[in-house]
Amino acid sequence: VQLQASGGGLVQPGGSLRVSCAASGSIHSISDMYWYRQTPGKQRELVAVIGEAGGVNYGDFVKGRFTISRNNAKSAVWMQMNDLKPEDTAIYYCSARIKSIMYWGQGTQVTVSS
Repeated sequence: VQLQASGGGLVQPGGSLRVSCAASGSIHSISDMYWYRQTPGKQRELVAVIGEAGGVNYGDFVKGRFTISRNNAKSAVWMQMNDLKPEDTAIYYCSARIKSIMYWGQGTQVTVSS
């Protein structure tokens, strides 16, 4: 199973970005799909998770600014990020849980700076 993330980049504070991720390979059923982020010297933290039926949870710091979505038929997940802040700068990783195994993508850099 491979996960390919895309959509990162440089944006000014208050701006928006959408990060996307598609899974490929021997996929039978993906239960949860996630976005995590990590900055140098810090632990990876959960940004958002979406279950197969569409239930979602977000990290406390999101505060209504991000929306995670998925397309089960395409084994894809994306996240719309609005009102971005400099502290959102990080590498964003998508992951997927398949039969109790977590698979990870390579990460995409999001930089929020003026």
